[in-house]
Amino acid sequence: MGARSAISRLAVITALLSTPASAETVPFKCVILPGAEVASVMMTNSLNGSASCMVTCRFSTTKYDNNPQITCVKPVPAGKEVEMCRLTSGADKMVKLTEGYADCTK
Repeated sequence: MGARSAISRLAVITALLSTPASAETVPFKCVILPGAEVASVMMTNSLNGSASCMVTCRFSTTKYDNNPQITCVKPVPAGKEVEMCRLTSGADKMVKLTEGYADCTK
């Protein structure tokens, strides 16, 4: 194998190893709990291995312009549904989920 061929192969391997991980969208639930002052943020890691996962949920409340939002991040085992975190509304009743998304990166 010539030096040029070895350098080419090394460049290809380096490029493959340095490719940044991409986040994949995963199932999630942002659920207002009874009493409407706390929400549970759940997600499922649907990837085939443990991953670092992030969920963001935003809610409307009964108070004008009060839209509590939370972002939760933690490692999640493959195939598991976990509660990522809980959000309190600050004594205003939560009405509905207005925005949410979740993804995991291996």
